[in-house]
Amino acid sequence: MQRTLSHQLPAMIGTTVRIAGWVHRRRLLKSVAFLIVRDAAGLAQVVVTDPSVRAELEKLTEETVVEVTATVTANDTAPAGVELTDPTVRPLGPTAAPPPFDLYRPALTANLPTQLDNAPTALRHPTRSAALRISAAAVAGFRTALDAHDFVEIHTPKVVSSSTESGANVFALDWFGRPAYLAQSPQFYKQLMVGVFERVYEVGPVFRAEPHDTVRHLAQYTSLDAELGFIADHRDVMRVLRDTVAGMLDAVNERAGAALATLGVTPPQVPAEIPAVHFTEALTIAGAPDDEPDLAPAHERALGEWARTAHGSDFLFVTGYPMAKRPFYTHPDPARPAYSNGFDLLFRGLELVTGGQRLHRHGDYLAALAARGEPVEPYAGYLDAFRHGMPPHGGFAIGLERFVARLVGAANIREVTAFPRDLHRLTP
Repeated sequence: MQRTLSHQLPAMIGTTVRIAGWVHRRRLLKSVAFLIVRDAAGLAQVVVTDPSVRAELEKLTEETVVEVTATVTANDTAPAGVELTDPTVRPLGPTAAPPPFDLYRPALTANLPTQLDNAPTALRHPTRSAALRISAAAVAGFRTALDAHDFVEIHTPKVVSSSTESGANVFALDWFGRPAYLAQSPQFYKQLMVGVFERVYEVGPVFRAEPHDTVRHLAQYTSLDAELGFIADHRDVMRVLRDTVAGMLDAVNERAGAALATLGVTPPQVPAEIPAVHFTEALTIAGAPDDEPDLAPAHERALGEWARTAHGSDFLFVTGYPMAKRPFYTHPDPARPAYSNGFDLLFRGLELVTGGQRLHRHGDYLAALAARGEPVEPYAGYLDAFRHGMPPHGGFAIGLERFVARLVGAANIREVTAFPRDLHRLTP
């Protein structure tokens, strides 16, 4: 008999089925016992009245893997309106050791460090796995949205020969006796691939050796990167980003509806045109000094509240960041060279995306490096492509875990990360 998943049971009333999963909960009452079985799709309720089956059930522990063959019976009070009756229950392995917390409770009562120490078990809890399902749906939406815009998915090296990609610190490693580094981003490579496919994207890990110890930073996270050629300026990139974020949220609604319901989350609507303010205006709105070189978290929160109140939007573009705070490859605003054709997208008052237009002329790169007092040699392999013709281009990068954390209202980014890597954590 083919295995049936829990979400398929409502369509199979009156038939005999075989399910399999984990013992989520046992309730041993005087005249009846209930066995709740958890599988990847949800929960199924098994009703046990046979004394011999009950005796076997009493020997089991939560998280023991079992197989149940039974009849599907309608019951409005049971999960999904059905329950399994007249069962036979067969363990598929040894009795499980009890986990360090109760997975059958509506919420995990263990503190976050304990959950992270026991991640393989904690992630089985419906609220923890729901966040990961939302993450998976968001990635699918990212790919689908960009595929619809004729982007090509690429895969770039995560071990590089120099630490020149951004201002972030890097993790050094030994590469057959030579120094090498974990990549901080695919920035250089995705620009170079614009010269091949015009429009490219990548989903992959990036590594930042920053000693951050906050609820919003990880040392390794998943970056959703895109780069596109033949643009007029950064506003073309912003339009593609808007459609991409909308596509991600559409996919979350379509693919992870049950996970959203588990967490009580309703995804926001993305405006047809996301409101945008220049950096100088953003400082005024946030009540920051006019000479502030960047936006602090408190400024971002103030801007998020302003966007919600003034525009009814959970999203806000801040454009024109000072060139001094942007990487050397950023294209300046032709009308205001001290400011960039770069932007951030804030989601509910938190920086979610950084992007902008890049330089595309070889001579401009040489001038930009000279202006910052940086040597050309470390960038030679990257710069060479610009000698052979590159179109005006730009792109963006979305932090996946930060996106999901903001969407579900997680207080700590580690709540939506399966196995986080940060300043303190390298296991499990």
